[in-house]
Amino acid sequence: MELNNRQPSALKDFYKEAASMEKMTTWQKFHAHIYSKWLYLYISIGTGEHRLCKIGRPITFLIDLFKSGSTRPSPSNKKEEITFADTYHGKVLTTKSARQLVTLNKKIDLRNLEQVIPYKRAKDIILKNPESIVALECPCRAARKNPCTPVDVCLIVGEPFASIVREYHPTKSRRISGTEAGNILEEEHKRGHVHHAFFKDVMLDRFYAICNCCKCCCGAMQAFRNGTPMLCSSGYICKVDQEQCIGCGICAKTCQFEALKIEKKIITIDNDKCMGCGACMSSCKPQALTLKRDSSKAEPLEIHRLLEEVLEKTKEMEESL
Repeated sequence: MELNNRQPSALKDFYKEAASMEKMTTWQKFHAHIYSKWLYLYISIGTGEHRLCKIGRPITFLIDLFKSGSTRPSPSNKKEEITFADTYHGKVLTTKSARQLVTLNKKIDLRNLEQVIPYKRAKDIILKNPESIVALECPCRAARKNPCTPVDVCLIVGEPFASIVREYHPTKSRRISGTEAGNILEEEHKRGHVHHAFFKDVMLDRFYAICNCCKCCCGAMQAFRNGTPMLCSSGYICKVDQEQCIGCGICAKTCQFEALKIEKKIITIDNDKCMGCGACMSSCKPQALTLKRDSSKAEPLEIHRLLEEVLEKTKEMEESL
């Protein structure tokens, strides 16, 4: 592929689409360019790993500047503040749900999914060319001194995002099939890592990537632990069958959110901490753990179910005419 040093062709497509979005400001378009082109610098600064972070206040000012550039009153309520987490966040996925996102063979246009993505911004799933998938070296792992491996486990899904990443980061990315993407998801699940569907305001206010990461490397999980609510539950919660459980405690060590504890060979689950990722299940040999729907949490991001609901509503509307 011949690269355009001035501006990748995919970015031109991105700007065309951004131009049709009235809520996409000039600042946000510039922010998108910075995020796409200097992704590894952006993430390493955000995680506090880059040497520039040592200079203190100047770099803190830059981070605050990017946050304020994305923070403004909601159109529906001018007094309602849009926080950083509203502009950049992840939805925890089960492996089954993640596989659905990388095996679609048709365009998807689902908007304002606040019942699934409980944030004020960036809650659309609009997939163009969903079969266009790029495996990217994880920017969070790349920022760490001793990262978990393998590193090429971030999945960029659909256009124009896949082509932007491929053109800006040709040595750190590769195009893969839906089958290969599914294999990456399965292998990461076996390692006890968590799948997140990521949404960002400057990425056209929508889903664009699946992160597969761990608490020691993931910048979002780091921010979440430090009080920035940029991750939301899968909609499920882990349950344990005490009769089936052998009390080995391996699941507690595997849990990326430290929601499982073992005491006197009895597993207890902190429902507030559990994000319903299912990572603990990958380590449970007696299969004593299961995921159950928790109605107190946002609905699962299960793309097939969401599409069926849309079709059902459309059919009801047509029948009522």
